[in-house]
Amino acid sequence: MVAKQGLIAPEIAERYGRALATVTGTWRKHPDWPAPIGRRGRWVEYDADAVDQVVRRLFVRPEPPRQGDPNDLLAINDIVEYTGLARGTIDADISRGRWRDPDETEHGVKRWRRATVDEIMSGRRGYRRAVAAGHGEPQA
Repeated sequence: MVAKQGLIAPEIAERYGRALATVTGTWRKHPDWPAPIGRRGRWVEYDADAVDQVVRRLFVRPEPPRQGDPNDLLAINDIVEYTGLARGTIDADISRGRWRDPDETEHGVKRWRRATVDEIMSGRRGYRRAVAAGHGEPQA
């Protein structure tokens, strides 16, 4: 029987398109991060399936549902419902210039086309700060 090879931190970073520092400094410190299954060189190995489950559940934002016409105009409350983001998050992102200007403003109401919202969301990273120190590994 051949032992199943796991993933080490650099491979996890490459697989999910994140910086190595994100994997080692944030993701692995989350209390739900899987336990190591072994070592490869100086790196701790993790079961690939267990890593995938945790990453998808905690750190990768799911694609928004692709319902409706891409030209539909969405006000902020519609964007909240469509994306699942909190109203305060959207307001903060708009005020900090992380959202582009609205596609239309009528009577003071800012509205973005659904296609614009999809584009903005596709460039947005999923991110949750680690809540507590968990499994770490020495990098010596």
